[in-house]
Amino acid sequence: YIGVLKLDPFGVLFAFGASMVVCGLYYRTPFPVQPMKAIGAVAALQAVHTATVTPAAVYSAALVTGAFWLILGLVGLIPRVTRLVPPTVVVGIVLGLGFGFMLEGVKMMQTDWLIAVIGAVGTLLLMGNRTVPAMFVLLAFGAIVGAFQNPELLTRLGGASVELKAPTFALADVSWNQFWVGAILLALPQIPLTLGNAVIAIKEENNRLFPGNQVTEGKVAVFTGIMNIFSGAVGGIPMCHGAGGMAAHVAFGARTGGSVVIVGGLLLALALFFSSSVEALFQ
Repeated sequence: YIGVLKLDPFGVLFAFGASMVVCGLYYRTPFPVQPMKAIGAVAALQAVHTATVTPAAVYSAALVTGAFWLILGLVGLIPRVTRLVPPTVVVGIVLGLGFGFMLEGVKMMQTDWLIAVIGAVGTLLLMGNRTVPAMFVLLAFGAIVGAFQNPELLTRLGGASVELKAPTFALADVSWNQFWVGAILLALPQIPLTLGNAVIAIKEENNRLFPGNQVTEGKVAVFTGIMNIFSGAVGGIPMCHGAGGMAAHVAFGARTGGSVVIVGGLLLALALFFSSSVEALFQ
């Protein structure tokens, strides 16, 4: 979102951080807050190919998605919607997005095959290794390569200063065209995927792992709705929960909502004081 669509890092980090802190205090389990995968994939791929997706469209997608899940959760329609969306629809969306990412990845790899091969081999060797996660090694490798290829980035980071920023209302300048792009192109394909993974599956995962802190599908839907309306308003991205995210938190030792609060607090600190340096860090 920040690297491809050029979203303001402050809004993305602030929305994530605030949502994580509230989520950890509310659920009291390692309930994850993560990007909505289908929206992120469509936004990144569309931006690369057709340049039709703007930051304002992303904010609109968060608003529309939030309103949808808030209404469904409040009126109790989640069970009916669950019966209407077959698993094959969810699988088809994931499969299509996966192929889209793979094709985009191959295009990026063509710019430097040596780096691509080293990264791929390292990933395969570390697959499933909990002691040394592959993603951590890839991020470190990318940072080293980035610093070597673009030394000026180190200068930018070295000169970074602490700047206190405050949230602004991101929806003020959204046009109707951007709103419909966000609603139709981004939000609509995400609905069945969110229902399967971020409402039904996360409820089952949470209640299985933490029977003392049971949740309902309606409760998760309402929280997802509120979280996304807030995110769109402050310049964040569409967010959800996910069974895979909870499994990852638990696998690395998280047992309470405090783990999510800690991560959220770190993101809030980045947003409020260091968001102007985040883009250079990602590069």
